[in-house]
Amino acid sequence: MLKTGVLGAGHLGKIHLNILNDVDFTNLVGFYDSDPKIREEFSKSSGIKAYASLDNLIEDSDIIDIVTPTSAHFECAKKALQATKHVFIEKPVTQTLEESKALIKLAEEAGTKVQVGHVERFNPAFKRAFKHINSPMFIETHRLAQFNPRGTDVSVVLDLMIHDIDIILSVVKSPVNSIHASGVCIVSENPDIANARIEFSNGCVANLTASRFSMKNMRKSRFFQNNAYVAVDFLKKNFEVINLSDHIENNPFAPIIDLGKNGKKQLNMIKEDAPTEENAIKEELKSFIESINTNNNPVVDLYAAQQALAIATEISTKIAKTNPNKKQI
Repeated sequence: MLKTGVLGAGHLGKIHLNILNDVDFTNLVGFYDSDPKIREEFSKSSGIKAYASLDNLIEDSDIIDIVTPTSAHFECAKKALQATKHVFIEKPVTQTLEESKALIKLAEEAGTKVQVGHVERFNPAFKRAFKHINSPMFIETHRLAQFNPRGTDVSVVLDLMIHDIDIILSVVKSPVNSIHASGVCIVSENPDIANARIEFSNGCVANLTASRFSMKNMRKSRFFQNNAYVAVDFLKKNFEVINLSDHIENNPFAPIIDLGKNGKKQLNMIKEDAPTEENAIKEELKSFIESINTNNNPVVDLYAAQQALAIATEISTKIAKTNPNKKQI
């Protein structure tokens, strides 16, 4: 069984550690955190081995799960890849596109697998709704969160919006034509609210809104396509599909829309709650390890993560022009 070591024992790192300590698809060898106090306290409370050295953790592991601040992603992944270890790395993959390109080269040289933690790909509602999404031409996303100081080292674009960027790129298979964006810094030195409009070559338009200064939490995406509408609630883990089909005379219970000379259409509705016990982080880690065991490409590889980072970087750059005196990351 492949052995996994976790790098970072902050809020998300502890979640990863608790999950990996209770699964049967990998053997958790331990963790390393640069803070000795965190290492000691969490090891004592969890019973999970704390390593005093990153090098020793890498040496004892087949997989390194990187759950550190974004600023440390590149150097940590570089060290693991140079030791020919498989790497799972939280999103965003790196701080800059140059770093992500360098990681791709290192991974190719090492011949190892790398997956990036765009966890919404594994959200049970999206996984089930995915089969209903077919060539959407307009997409609207809202990702709103109540303020939490954790994560303000980067803009809301890299903190929250990048989830929806990755989801959109996974369903719209077309080059990006143009991007328009604006944002506001409210309580931090980086934008806390952002809106972006992405126009694709095939005519699809995506309108994204992200905020970490909201009164309520929301994670919703709506996909509009020919004869159908698909809505996914990533937070409540449910989805609904409304589509039009030719009217069937012997179906008296289906709502009917009269289109005049274009005839009548039947309105079909699907609404489904995904299993709430399904843990997306557990599923993405399991998927990654399966990709190693079967020698298949990870669901979210470095190329997909780089695409999302490129769009997020361009959005951030455009926002920076409207906030010239503010720090932009």
